[in-house]
Amino acid sequence: MGHTGRNAVVLVITKVNDATADLVIEQLNARRIPVTRLDPGDFPATVAVNAYLDNHGLSGSLRTSSRTADLRAIRSVYWRRPSPYTASDGLRPQDAHWCADQARYGLGGVLGALPEALYVNHPWRNRDAEHKPAQLAVAARCGLDVPPTLITNDAERARRFAREYAPVVYKPVRNTDYHGDDSRALTVWVEEVAPSEIDTEVRRTVHLFQQRVDKVADIRLTAVGDQLFAVRIDGAPGLDWRRDYDALSYALIETPPEVAKGVRAYLDAFGLVFGAFDFGLDRHGRWWMYECNPNGQWAWFPDPITELITAALADRLQRPGNAHAR
Repeated sequence: MGHTGRNAVVLVITKVNDATADLVIEQLNARRIPVTRLDPGDFPATVAVNAYLDNHGLSGSLRTSSRTADLRAIRSVYWRRPSPYTASDGLRPQDAHWCADQARYGLGGVLGALPEALYVNHPWRNRDAEHKPAQLAVAARCGLDVPPTLITNDAERARRFAREYAPVVYKPVRNTDYHGDDSRALTVWVEEVAPSEIDTEVRRTVHLFQQRVDKVADIRLTAVGDQLFAVRIDGAPGLDWRRDYDALSYALIETPPEVAKGVRAYLDAFGLVFGAFDFGLDRHGRWWMYECNPNGQWAWFPDPITELITAALADRLQRPGNAHAR
């Protein structure tokens, strides 16, 4: 069982500008729960690690510019959006790469092996659950409805799929930083695609094509342990509701029992405590799962919804109990 005493610490792993983590930290501070915030990208400039291992396991400390945390006193870890590992200034590129790699596997290995901590989520579980093909395969095994999907770099097969399952949309398998020739950040949106628009350039990498759900609304379901917060999203002017947040309206709704069962089975399959699920709701009331971001955003909801999710996360981090996600 994790530490629950007065000196037990919640470790928040994230970069400086993370408004989502800020809300949870503010909630924990209001409850007088000790919090240490650490960004691995600050190592070694303002972060130091002293980890000792023997037959009794792992002990030692982590030190930031403002806090020192006993490794055995960390009750829970909120793993959000850390910066990449870096190296000290002034090193040759090859030396800097070597040092950053040592930090990733050394400090990163310590942060992933804290003996008494519940992770929300463990970074290695996040990594495993980020692959969209695995998400859809596990979702189907867990009883969630998955639209017919093709993952391919074969243009002819993609065209056949687009004809057979029309209308079909294209989605990236991962949202990766992408910049145009003018260095401006670009977003690859979900778009409908016709067979005639699929050309031989498809061969250059993997593409995901999916039958378009004839939806009446979108649903973002945020899971925190056993608590499920399903939000119906209306007003999207097109296929991808992220294109115009100002047009959207949000309403908390009940999660159907069969969907709740599938979501909890999905979290268990990946060893997750938290997940942000995206569904399309069709006119028959059927929930079609698109994806689950194991570290998704939620703080953009209206305040009453955001406050519920913030409290649920703070509860989980404050009282981790016996639920260890490894």
